[in-house]
Amino acid sequence: MKVIYPGSFDPLTYGHIDIIERCLERFDDVVVAVLNNQLKKGLFSVSERIELIKNHYKNNSKLKIVSFEGLLVDFCKREQIQIVVRGIRNIQDFEFESQLARLNKALYHDMETFFLFSESEFSYVSSSFIKDIASFGGDVSKFVPQNVEKALENKYRGGK
Repeated sequence: MKVIYPGSFDPLTYGHIDIIERCLERFDDVVVAVLNNQLKKGLFSVSERIELIKNHYKNNSKLKIVSFEGLLVDFCKREQIQIVVRGIRNIQDFEFESQLARLNKALYHDMETFFLFSESEFSYVSSSFIKDIASFGGDVSKFVPQNVEKALENKYRGGK
């Protein structure tokens, strides 16, 4: 069974990794789809985000890392993917994601959304918070892998 885990991954966090790992344990093929949102300027470019994810997951034949823009349902139709996996950290995530799942279902009847609840140690971790901490020189090593920590350091302090 093939599933897609879409997101901005700006940057990749241990929360994202937890969801990806659980997908890899349960599904035959996992597509991590990095959103190229022209309306939002990310800290990392789409190609940088893909590279950060690829560097963390070297040589995993079950994992495909791609970018997409536009509607997720259109991408899923083209790629013949019917299951979307979304991580849920809290009730606010659930409210937003359940509305999005219903909207996606209305646009693509064959699409199903599977919710995976974050492990408690990741329930407060968000890419936005991590970028805030890193921008002030804080320690983000508990929240992101070493390659991402280094990339954040390079973005905010020029690698110093």
